[in-house]
This record gives sequence, structure tokens and C-alpha cells, in this order.
Amino acid sequence: MTLRAAAAADAAALEQLERTLFSAENYPLSHRAFYYHIRHSLLLIAQTDSGETAGYVLALLRRREPKLYSLGIAPAYRKMGIASLLMERMLSELDTRGFMHCMLEVRCDNNPAIDLYRRFGFEIVKTIKVFYKDGCDAYLMRH
Repeated sequence: MTLRAAAAADAAALEQLERTLFSAENYPLSHRAFYYHIRHSLLLIAQTDSGETAGYVLALLRRREPKLYSLGIAPAYRKMGIASLLMERMLSELDTRGFMHCMLEVRCDNNPAIDLYRRFGFEIVKTIKVFYKDGCDAYLMRH
């Protein structure tokens, strides 16, 4: 497994993975959005030795505080520690760039993601009511 910065050639594979992972209620990213973020954000991918995209993490680089916008792991590669590897690398990259904090929103019913973020030092700051299109609330978390 290789972790690396995403390149323009990765946009189609990232969109395909996104469509597999997220329903419309969870605001999936388009090919165009991935292409934009490859150039303007911190977008890291986990790639298998055979070249398959196993997962990714996207952090929007805001002036003072970046936002972990999306983290996705292909179903066939879950429970292998890839999400933790991506989180560790993302936080290290943000630290290298001089960012002291990071924020994110996560569905209140996504306990595996909440547990992952807590393991990396994120804490719930508040609940955002009816954040998702299906009416689900979100937690705002901060590292």
C-alpha cells in the first residue's frame, strides 16, 4: 500500500470510489470537484500495489483552520488500518504546513468514523441539527 498526493489522473477513480461510498444525502464529490481539489487542497490517496485506489482523505486548506472534508475507504479494504494511515499522514502534512488545528463534520450516526476521529484527538464541539439532506444531524469536531 502506497500513500501519496493525488494527481489529475486519479480524479476518475476517486469519483468512482466516492459514488460507491456516499449516497446523495452525504454530498458525494464529482469528477470536476476532485480535479479541483487535487490542485487546491490536500488530497491523499492510498493505492494498492496493483494500482487500485483503496481510499483517500481530503482536507480543505482554509486560511486559519483546515477542514477534513472527506475520508473514504473502498469496502474491500476496510478494517485494514488504511483510514488510520491516511489520518496520520494528513495530520502530519497539516502540521508541516503550520496548521495547529483541524475541523470536520461527521454524521451523528457514524460511530466508526467518530471513534476514528477521537483516536486522533478530535473532540465534539457541537451538534449541527439537520445537516444532511436526509435530516441527520452532524457533529462538528475539532483537533
